[in-house]
Amino acid sequence: MSRGLPPDLPPLPALTRAECEVVDAYLEVLDLLGRINPARGRDTYGGLRAAQGLVSKAARLRDALTLMHERGESELHAATLERALRVLDGERRAGLVGPPAPRPDGRTSG
Repeated sequence: MSRGLPPDLPPLPALTRAECEVVDAYLEVLDLLGRINPARGRDTYGGLRAAQGLVSKAARLRDALTLMHERGESELHAATLERALRVLDGERRAGLVGPPAPRPDGRTSG
């Protein structure tokens, strides 16, 4: 490993194509919800654009889950999907949906 380069990410677990679609669409929804979050937003236009995009991303997530259900994939393999979400930075992305952590001085970020 060269100096200055980030460490290699762990490999993604083996997922079906439908599971990949669910994970990708879910993360896209999280990203947009993070941009809409009024506790983190900077302007109304950015939130508006994210809210407009949320409709199509939520439909993509719905369609991926529908496809899995129609194929008889009735169970989500939570441990495998959790690993995939962690590799794809899902924890940080999900954290942007909630309010920011309090600052050490006790003041809010706004």
